[in-house]
Amino acid sequence: MIHNRKVTALVPIKDHSARVPGKNFRDFSGKPLYQHILSTLDRTYAVDEILINTDSHRVMQEAPALSAKIRVLARPAELVGDAVSTNRIFAYDLSQSSADIYLQTHATNPLLKSETIAKALRQFVDGEDQHDSLFSVNRFQSRFYTHDGRPVNHDPEVLIPTQDLMPVYEENSCLYVFTKESFAQKQRRIGLKPIMFPTPQIESVDIDDEFTFRLAELLGLYAGKAGA
Repeated sequence: MIHNRKVTALVPIKDHSARVPGKNFRDFSGKPLYQHILSTLDRTYAVDEILINTDSHRVMQEAPALSAKIRVLARPAELVGDAVSTNRIFAYDLSQSSADIYLQTHATNPLLKSETIAKALRQFVDGEDQHDSLFSVNRFQSRFYTHDGRPVNHDPEVLIPTQDLMPVYEENSCLYVFTKESFAQKQRRIGLKPIMFPTPQIESVDIDDEFTFRLAELLGLYAGKAGA
């Protein structure tokens, strides 16, 4: 526990995948995709419990044997389906658990490292006096425009080096840290005073389609060869 506080990791895993059929169960570096994030969370010293919310009978049968930290919640019928907001699922998870801090990630983040997760938790705890939540982001220093061609973070009349541009941040869906209290304010993971937490680029792939699945595979091979 972090300073004697219980940390529960929330991992929603659904049986159906619209863009990549069977995505969560496809082979990824020798084992089903969904098992990678569970192994990472199991190795993360600060995580005390891994709470899986699922409608998959396969996950219900297999997951408890993967780690003593794992507890599986069968997803209620009213929360099954692609149109159901994940915030409703997280609200249900919180109603069925008791923890001081919640960390949420996905089966589709197989390259996320336990060291990065632990760092995010430490940063959240260290910043609690001023912040109520944390979410992971990608940091960019490029020239961005709105859909109608208006510049976002630069002046086209003054061409400065991109490294001097104002950074722009993208929510990358890799991880979120929050409490029951912060979630209750708006019924969402990102509270009213969040910390933006940049994750390493190689860990930040969120598998959403065939391209990102293949990209994650290639990056995983590279990281393995590089000893990461």
